[in-house]
Amino acid sequence: MMRWLFPSGPERRLIPGGGWRGATPWVIAIMTFVMLIVAAAGIALGNSAELVAAGVSERYSIQLADGAAHQPAAEAAARATPGIAAIRPVPVAEMRATLERWLGPAAGNADLPLPALIDVDLKPGADPAAIAAGIEKAVPGARFVAHADSLRPLLKGLRSLSLLALALVLLVALASAASVVLATRGALDTNRATIEILHGIGANDRQIADLFQRRIAIDALAGGIGGGLLAALALLVIAGSGTGWIGELAGGNVLHGRDLALLALLPLAMAAMATLVARSAVRATLRNSL
Repeated sequence: MMRWLFPSGPERRLIPGGGWRGATPWVIAIMTFVMLIVAAAGIALGNSAELVAAGVSERYSIQLADGAAHQPAAEAAARATPGIAAIRPVPVAEMRATLERWLGPAAGNADLPLPALIDVDLKPGADPAAIAAGIEKAVPGARFVAHADSLRPLLKGLRSLSLLALALVLLVALASAASVVLATRGALDTNRATIEILHGIGANDRQIADLFQRRIAIDALAGGIGGGLLAALALLVIAGSGTGWIGELAGGNVLHGRDLALLALLPLAMAAMATLVARSAVRATLRNSL
């Protein structure tokens, strides 16, 4: 690879190009930028789903449809039940504030019936089914609901979007490979006379493929690094533009060190893929038509 990136003067004159003078590095830069943004979004969504799922795995609620009438009995039953680590009654003011987002000022009406909610944290290893049976037996009409059940549609949607992002990354990689093949065939057509002369003086297909591989490698590396730097800048701007609440909502950082390392390797992977695809395209074209 290093030999291709630093060719001799005669090699540069044989197959000119490389750098930012052609369309290939710009196409690779755009593809790399899109790939990194989509990959970062997909990883963040997947990590957010896992953080939220872990945060609510031991979280449950006792729901009382008839309001505060049975709330003291439900609290006493919860405190007396083995396996419950902590309880927190949800204040009426907090529920009215939540309803106000949909009902407006009507949420503050004293005649509006409100359910009673008690948030419950279970101890590790506790049996939710046994606790639910005990609570519902002690307080008729009470429902013992897992937060994970309420959030399951949201978590499923986040994981689906994460998988969709992975599929888009693969599609962008395929599109990049196709663009490299087209660029390589165009370079071969442009330099057909030079290739015939090289064949005439004894050069073989492997030597000619090395020349074109060097050119595509330089273009792909320049485009990959350029697109990667722009993507990193865009992600830094997004991270510093008041979106820190995403991490707070998920309960932790949505991008870890290993995720950043993986994203940093994508531009290099793009350059390596482009180089291998270019070499295969050159060898196939030379073998079939030249």
